[in-house]
Amino acid sequence: MNLSRKLVAEFIGTALLLATVVGSGIMGVALAGGNDAIALLANAGATAGALYVLIVLFGPISGAHFNPAVTLAMRLRGELGNVEAAAYIAVQVVAAIAGVLLAHAMFDLPLIQPGTHVRTGVPQWISEAVATFGLLLTILLGIRHRPAAIPVLVASYIFAAYWFTASTSFANPAVTLARSLTQTFAGIRPDDVLGFVGAQLIGMLAGCAAASWLKPVDVEAPAAVPAPSEKRTEDESESLSAARDLS
Repeated sequence: MNLSRKLVAEFIGTALLLATVVGSGIMGVALAGGNDAIALLANAGATAGALYVLIVLFGPISGAHFNPAVTLAMRLRGELGNVEAAAYIAVQVVAAIAGVLLAHAMFDLPLIQPGTHVRTGVPQWISEAVATFGLLLTILLGIRHRPAAIPVLVASYIFAAYWFTASTSFANPAVTLARSLTQTFAGIRPDDVLGFVGAQLIGMLAGCAAASWLKPVDVEAPAAVPAPSEKRTEDESESLSAARDLS
């Protein structure tokens, strides 16, 4: 597959994902009447639904990473080269920012508004490490066991992680950076981005290590080469058979 097509797929998918995350947060708050649980349910449901669709659409084209942590994991596993991985990550970051701006434009908000939601401290960092660990484990083991189920596996995991983590599961460095540009429900302070990204990278490495240990990549055994004595026996048998035919 042509790299430019892969990058366009990553751009569209990542931008639409962020537009969904931020836009559904804005809509959820507007309709929830001050009930944060309803707003979070709307946010989680919309994000999971969009992820399912985007992975189905763009998975066959680019792998549907939409996430530098996933791209780095694939690079560590040797499934991407350095140039391709760097291009993926650059596009994901730019697309994530574009998705936030798109959400703001759809709801008639200032395009850029530095985040004000405080998301820092050990519980938040642990949450991000756990969320990213689980995401990578879901992807890497899902690829081995049920590759056709990856869209529903990832969407289901992200929906659950919104609820069981204190951070509401960013689990994505590009998403984290882009969400520092919104003051809406999905936002994060720019000062808190580095801590989240660090925790996500730790979770990514742990997820890769766990997946490799639980289900190591199969190494195809080389074809057996007949021993010299076996080969002579086969040759002699063929010669005897030919002699009988001639007689």
